Amino acid sequence: MVTAGTMAGEGVITLDDPRAENAACAGAKAAALARARRAGLAVLPGFVITTDADSDPVALADVTRPHWQQLTDDGRRSLVVRSSSPIEDRADSSMAGRFTTVVGVSGWDEFTRAVGIVLESAIQVAREEGREPTDAAMAVLVQPLVEPRAGGVLFGVDPVTGRSDRRVVTAVTGMPERLVSGETSGARYELDAAGRRVSFDPGDDGIRLTRRELQELVALAGRAAEVFGGPDGAERDLGHVVPQDIEWAIEHDGRLWLLQSRPVTTEVTGIPSGPVFSPGPVSETFPDALSILEADLWVSPLREALAQVLNTLGLETDDAPLVVVVDGRVAMNLDVLEVTARAPWWAFIRRVRMLRSAWRIGRLRLALPELATDTIDAADKALFEVQPTEGLTDRQLIATLKRCCEALVSLHAHEMLIGMVLGIDAKQLTASSVALRVLDHARREGLSDEEIPARFPIVLSLVPPRICPGVVLPPEIALPAWEPADEDLSATLREALRLRVRWMQELAARYAWALGQRLVERGDLVAVPQVQGLDLEALEMTVRRMAVTHHERLDGWPPTGRPLPARFRLSDLGRPVPVTEGVEGQATGAGGGRGEGAVHLDPDDVPDGAVLIVSTLDGRLAPILPRLNGLVAETGSVLAHLAILAREANVPTVVAMPGATTRFEPGTIVTVDGATGEVTDAQPARTEEPSS
Repeated sequence: MVTAGTMAGEGVITLDDPRAENAACAGAKAAALARARRAGLAVLPGFVITTDADSDPVALADVTRPHWQQLTDDGRRSLVVRSSSPIEDRADSSMAGRFTTVVGVSGWDEFTRAVGIVLESAIQVAREEGREPTDAAMAVLVQPLVEPRAGGVLFGVDPVTGRSDRRVVTAVTGMPERLVSGETSGARYELDAAGRRVSFDPGDDGIRLTRRELQELVALAGRAAEVFGGPDGAERDLGHVVPQDIEWAIEHDGRLWLLQSRPVTTEVTGIPSGPVFSPGPVSETFPDALSILEADLWVSPLREALAQVLNTLGLETDDAPLVVVVDGRVAMNLDVLEVTARAPWWAFIRRVRMLRSAWRIGRLRLALPELATDTIDAADKALFEVQPTEGLTDRQLIATLKRCCEALVSLHAHEMLIGMVLGIDAKQLTASSVALRVLDHARREGLSDEEIPARFPIVLSLVPPRICPGVVLPPEIALPAWEPADEDLSATLREALRLRVRWMQELAARYAWALGQRLVERGDLVAVPQVQGLDLEALEMTVRRMAVTHHERLDGWPPTGRPLPARFRLSDLGRPVPVTEGVEGQATGAGGGRGEGAVHLDPDDVPDGAVLIVSTLDGRLAPILPRLNGLVAETGSVLAHLAILAREANVPTVVAMPGATTRFEPGTIVTVDGATGEVTDAQPARTEEPSS
């Protein structure tokens, strides 16, 4: 007896058969379409040769032919024969383009050949991945061929940024295979959630969709997301809504078909709002992801110091977050910083528009050098009086960590005020440039890298802070060829403050590590690095035996958060959403003259004479600067440590160039102009034609 939705045989089922929704049997692609069809979405009819179909060609032909005859009207209609593997079209792996689809299949013989081609593609992929051919389960999805006016791909979120308030439609004339195969780029529509056009790029196809068609596609995206995120769905996200990557076709009579649907593999970041953030201003200090304890010890004081500075200057912040930590990565509020960056003290007076604040800033400008000197002296006194960890109790170590945080607030605040109120010459000498000479000298004197930081703590400016057993200095350095220039007082004070910040961070790191060692000895932690999974309050509670740690929740520190976008807003889900509007042409020349070289993107393996393009100005690049012909960063400012160091080395430097790491291909010869901020493809040298 034939069950509903089948005609004959167990190895072939129609899309209306309930078993077709089982991805293990029908493959993920067919299962998704079967589910969408049952939910009432416009899906073409079809049948599936299942993963457990009889492998004997004669037996398979016997059970398949009745389905083929019905779907093709006994051979009068062409088909599309698609792969439907259980391992494709998943949220964690789309396998897009790995398996074969055969379009425009006519006749029984051509159909059987197409089925064989699809099945063979599964075996080929298995071999490429080192799997046995027997581990190549593949179902085959068969549907009638449509010849539409337009076809394409629809994303239920922005596939680049993950914005959930955007829908992206790419359209071509005819079937979408021309698009997904890379034959053409198609016309690209960016739409809001209501189907209103945000942007349009005609691409190289130029097809235009009507407003009604675009609205129908947006509606399809919403309905598909609900269908595949419902209570009985395998995928759940965003309140049971799973945005889909959809292939579609619109026939000449206007009918819209859903040809394929799979979860969008892009991380859904949500709807962005609020201020623009950037990791650039703090990338030198915190180039890597921080653990919970590191962020609490070092980022919290920075956040508090910035708030105090803005309050002192009378600047309004609208209670917006000033410094955020996302997956361990630190970023600052650009909307606030752009008000203060590189502005002289009288600009603040104009912005504040308050006589009292203007009077306060005027007095502060006069008193600031003395206040900064007192702060430096106080920090030096505290550092000089530091005792070895062995001579301190657990509670004394906690108390010292808190005092380090208090000192960091003061040091950060005075350093910021000097830069904002007094202004700094962009040609100042940095502690890093001095540290390179000191490190070279110490190594020449035969000191080991373990001995150098204690003898010459200035070398700590060459490495970022980290809670770990010890300092890892740069293994190889290129000694700067420039000579230190005369410094003005404000520049010297600012560098001295920055250096004390680094020393205070190092002190906190060593005390925190010592506490981790003691907690391991007590049995409160399994491994010392787990201390990084606690914030300062939790650490104190654990030390005082007022809390019990869950070891499994502390594993994986330090985190390995992905780098943040150069500019982003936070979404309603707390995720960073890149900001791309209005960022073109904002690159800034940071000095160093003009230089030419081949683009290189890997800072760990840079050849001499290259132009290094990076996302952020990582202070650990200082030792290789003298070997570069140019430096370009997507973020940062002319006053960043590394930019200053590059100028001292006469390395042409450009900062704040969004998208630079993807704009220039590795190996491309470019010219970097540190004066204008331009980075251009170098023109090949012109050769003279020989005279006849």
